[in-house]
Amino acid sequence: MEKEIPDRLATLGHPQRLELFRLLMRRYPDRVPAGELAEALSLKPSTLSAYLNALMRAGLVTQERNGTSLRYSMNMPEVRRTFDYLLNDCCRGRPDICAPTSNLPPTLQGGPDMADKTYNALFICVGNSARSIFAETLLRDMAGDRFTVHSAGTRPFSELNPFALEVLKSKGHDVSALRAKHVDEFTAPDAPVMDFVFTVCDRAANEDCPAWAGQPVSAHWGTPDPVLATGTDAQKSLAFQQAYGALKNRITAFAALPVETLDRVSLQAAVDEIGRAADEAEA
Repeated sequence: MEKEIPDRLATLGHPQRLELFRLLMRRYPDRVPAGELAEALSLKPSTLSAYLNALMRAGLVTQERNGTSLRYSMNMPEVRRTFDYLLNDCCRGRPDICAPTSNLPPTLQGGPDMADKTYNALFICVGNSARSIFAETLLRDMAGDRFTVHSAGTRPFSELNPFALEVLKSKGHDVSALRAKHVDEFTAPDAPVMDFVFTVCDRAANEDCPAWAGQPVSAHWGTPDPVLATGTDAQKSLAFQQAYGALKNRITAFAALPVETLDRVSLQAAVDEIGRAADEAEA
């Protein structure tokens, strides 16, 4: 391990390789196609290939072939071994100087004193006109007594998508208070501290957003963009119905979690598994 650590640190010492590492960490446990990584980081395919090969040689990234596509993901056991070495060996296991979890908000530590806590949850996509609006509405209606729910976009549209609103109305949801919001509203000093942050589109997950105050539990629940649907109005409406259904499955599973009794590690594993299970069911 002592030989691997310098090699890994040297590999991550290159700014663009580090950026690629950070992107794959944000997308974990997803396996991301090479083309999507190149587009997100504005890299030529040959350059991306060289960076990925370096990260794989260092043992930090794994590759999987899916048909004609190569997909990449973090080699999380080795990443954890690297972090553990730095924290336990270099820091001698001193949480007072090394462990970021020592500053986590008590809302995510679990325990009976959290039974009456209302948690803040934020759903993010690019336009904040359909998918994140669906997720916000679903969680609010399913578990509004336990969660204060928000949604936002990294580049929000000025108006909500009319097909999305029609789907929500047809399902009996109240849409009167819904509006498109920029994610900056939730990074301001006076913004509520988030306990959970979810991205529901790949483009938003690929963007390098600032670290959230309080280190919320986060996950990527990617859902195909119904706004891109073409054809007749009926065909477009079907795409929105499918996106609503996919998110409903995830939100139903999330709302059923005993959040107040789980610690942060267990919560993170649970929300990752919700995304993974839903992706496998929809494949």
